[in-house]
Order: sequence, then structure tokens, then C-alpha cells
Amino acid sequence: MNIAMLGSGFIARFYATTLHAQRRKDRIHSVYSRNLTHAKTFAADFGLERYSSTMDEIIQDPEVDAVIVALPNHLHEDAVLACAAAGKAVLCTKPLGRNAAEAKRMLEAVETAGVFAGYLEDLCYTSKFLKSLASVNAGSLGNILWTKSREAHPGPHSDWFWDKEQSGGGAIIDLGCHCVEIGRNFIGKAIRPVEVMCWADTQVHPIDAEDHAIGLVRYENGAIGQFEVSWTFRGGMDLRDEVMGTEGTIWLNSFLRTGFEMFTTGKGANYVAEKAESDAGWLFPVGDEAHELGYPQMFSDMFDAMEQGREPQETFYDGYVVNAILDAAFLSAKTKKWETVQLEDWRSAATVAVDKDWVSYNETYYLIKKEILPNGVEKVILKDKVTGEIRQETVGD
Repeated sequence: MNIAMLGSGFIARFYATTLHAQRRKDRIHSVYSRNLTHAKTFAADFGLERYSSTMDEIIQDPEVDAVIVALPNHLHEDAVLACAAAGKAVLCTKPLGRNAAEAKRMLEAVETAGVFAGYLEDLCYTSKFLKSLASVNAGSLGNILWTKSREAHPGPHSDWFWDKEQSGGGAIIDLGCHCVEIGRNFIGKAIRPVEVMCWADTQVHPIDAEDHAIGLVRYENGAIGQFEVSWTFRGGMDLRDEVMGTEGTIWLNSFLRTGFEMFTTGKGANYVAEKAESDAGWLFPVGDEAHELGYPQMFSDMFDAMEQGREPQETFYDGYVVNAILDAAFLSAKTKKWETVQLEDWRSAATVAVDKDWVSYNETYYLIKKEILPNGVEKVILKDKVTGEIRQETVGD
């Protein structure tokens, strides 16, 4: 693939480094930036043939097979619509839109144009996540009851993130999009998100947007997806996920603790890891940062899907659903109430079972819990199926 990169900043460089690493065959052909000097520097750094400060010139180049949108949030819609009009495959970084209305217009544009569209949600492609998801899908955890996803760090790296109008919000739109989509994958994308309860506040930074938020997303089958996001966390970037099911649990630590710890006085200071706040003392570097964040796996899925004529794991429709959930979170943070997720376009026809499948101990009782006591005795806690009485028995009595 010959790829056009729209954007020359932090995430564009992460993408470019990933795409040009390890002898990958898909290469960046050209770059657009609103600042021509930045475009020229980016092109020189990555050995690109072309650069421009005119977006349409880069998108409409007949040598370009696919376009990556790595621009600030408020520019996503215009870029995607331009790609659709040019008939070019488009991959858009997260979040898809600043809100569900923007995301829906982008979704409709690419579908009307019949072009390939992928949602670049990297944290749904990390090796740990993919293996965990395979275990969940295989039934290893039983029915998923609750998920929790946390992303917290001292705050983003570019000025536009901190501008509510350009970004669409604060920590919720920046980090919550990751956390919500991680939860959707574990709970099941065919399960409809119903309502959201969210607390948010601006605790540290002099901005109009929230810099800290916690939310609960209730799904139609009763499962709960919890997200914790913050731009107030000190000590680096904390990425953690938890999944709880009727038959098991998964805990993931994807970044802050990766098994690589180093102490230094600061001599020879260098880059440590994304959002690291210090280059002295005990540090937690990341061996292959792009891989730990899921970028190589994400692009492999995207370009394989393009060649194979299938949808990627993460689509523009997923981005639209995430935006709708976040819209409800923003509203809930204002009203202090559960707010309905407004999905004008819900595409799953999955039947949701709401009946509880209680485990029978025998004809008389349901089994609540079985445990081994410190003295080795096995005990069961039971509920009478008729009267509702709860009692306990020692097995063997």
C-alpha cells in the first residue's frame, strides 16, 4: 500500500515509525500538514516522496492507495469526507468524531462512497488484549458481568487537546474512547449499551473541559462496563483492564508495569516512554513501545482486511457507537443521572437472555457458594428454591 499521512504530529510519527519498522511492505508515500515546514521535516525524517500543506492534493494523488487521518479531532470529519469523495480507503485515529453526530456523518459518507474505512483504536490490538479477548470468546470466563478499563496520565502533549471546542471534551473524549471500546469488546459488540452514569470534574488544570472522570455503562444483558480516565495522574501512563465473568477473571497491566525497571541518576538522560515524567530515579521504560500499544497488530489487521475484502476488527461503526456512549457520559456528568445512549443506527439483532441461570445443588436448593475452610472442611451455602431460606451445610454431615 502507498499511504498518505494526514498530520505530522505525535500520533502521526508513532504511526509512521510503526509502518516503516521491521521491513513492513506498506509504506508512507506522502504527508499533509497545515504547517508546510512541519510537513517538510516529517517527509525528510521518514524518507517520503511528497509533502504538502494542501490536503486535497495529497488525498487525490493517484499513487495513494489509503489515507491515514492523524489530525486533531475537529479536523476528522472534513478529512474523512474528502477521502470518501476521492474514493480513497481511509483509516481514522480515535476518537472518530467529537460526538455521535459527527461520527455518524463520517460513517454514512464512507458507506455511501463504498470505500474501506477502519477505526484506529490501538488499545484493542495489544497482544495482551487480543489473547484475553480470545479467552473470553472461547468461554473461559463464562458470562461477562463486569469490565473495568483505566487510562490515566499527566495530560496530553498538544495544545488542541486542552481546547474543548477543538477536541470535543477532556479526558472523557481523549481516553474514554479507548476504555469504552475495550469494554465493548469483552462484553460483546452485539450487546446494546443502554445507559451511562458518569462523574466528571476539572480538578487540577485551568481548562473548561474535565480532567478526571469515572463512568458506568450498563448493557442490555445487565453487564457493566466501567471506565476510569484522568489527566491528573502523576507518574507516567497507567493502562489497566479487568474482566470479571461467572467462571473467571482477567487482570491486565499494559504499560506502566511491563517487567522493565531501571534506576539512573539522570546521566545520559533520554526518552523513556510516552507520558513519562522523569528521566532520573526508578524508571519504567518500554521495550517496544509501538508493539505494547498495539500499533503493528492494528495496521496488519487493517491492510489485511483491505486486501481480503473484509471488515477490520475496529470499524467506523464501532467509532460511532463509542461516540454515542461518550455523549451519554457527558450528559450524565451534567445531570448527575443515568442517561440513555442515543443510537439512531443500531445494527445488532442479537437476542439478549435476561433470565438468571441459577445453579441447582439438588432438588430442594440452589447453590450460592462452595468453599474449603482453613481446617479442610468443605462448606456450602444454599437457598431453598421454594421458601427463599438461606442456610449452610458442611459437606458430609
